[in-house]
Amino acid sequence: MNTEIIQEKFDSYRTASVQEEENALAEITHEIALAGLSRSGFFKDAIFQGGTCLRILYNLERFSEDLDFILKKSDANFNWQNHLKKVEEEFNAYGIELTVEDRSKANETVKKAFLKNASIGKILLLKHPKQDGISKLIKIKFEVDINPPNGSGFETKYLNFPYPFPITTQDMPSLLAGKSHALLCREYTKGRDWYDFAWYAGRKTGLNYNFLSNALNQIGPWKGKNPIVDKEWYLNEIKQKIEVIDWDIAKQDVSRFLKQKDLPTIEFWNQNYFLDCLDKMVSCL
Repeated sequence: MNTEIIQEKFDSYRTASVQEEENALAEITHEIALAGLSRSGFFKDAIFQGGTCLRILYNLERFSEDLDFILKKSDANFNWQNHLKKVEEEFNAYGIELTVEDRSKANETVKKAFLKNASIGKILLLKHPKQDGISKLIKIKFEVDINPPNGSGFETKYLNFPYPFPITTQDMPSLLAGKSHALLCREYTKGRDWYDFAWYAGRKTGLNYNFLSNALNQIGPWKGKNPIVDKEWYLNEIKQKIEVIDWDIAKQDVSRFLKQKDLPTIEFWNQNYFLDCLDKMVSCL
């Protein structure tokens, strides 16, 4: 295959800096990898989730780093070697060299791999090449939870790049539940989580309480406590989190994942703003 379709996709980003170009290259890598996974039959068993899912399938404005998935049903014997091979073949078809490193461990319920690609920048005409002339190494973490919490909803979505193909993705209430689990359980401040939270609030997204309850019971400070998550519980716990976040740290984390034109949208981040976001969610929870 020729690379014209990739160049056209890259040009559509209209990048304004080296960082924006690196984000665009990573996102193109994401979509080619997803095409390979779809071709391999991966989505018969797995569901796309996380920030990159929101970015690519639901038009979230910020860029993202990793590809995150869960299985539809727990399977301790799940083998993804054929899927990883198909991803590698997908890149090779475009003349892109890709290294796939499987970092999975036998006793872990989350399989991990890294997709490393230093050649995509070499086959494209860049507007903001690095001064040292060395192509950026695009490194994508690829994770699959083979023992996910029960209760996720899912649906089929479609991408058109590099060609039309289907993807099985979590539905919006389940995506919000997964993000809420991260907000409540993550031991450090990740501004990207809060950016996504504000995005959900703006869309008045409902919440999959069953999936969130099962996730909290499986991992985090509520593990094994069988928390019963309802509207009152959720609003109270998220409010407590909002009141202790260092918003300067949060803004610093998310800033490199935004286009320069969108940076003003986080300048006013503070406790009051996110409490207002929480208030906007009350009617749909």
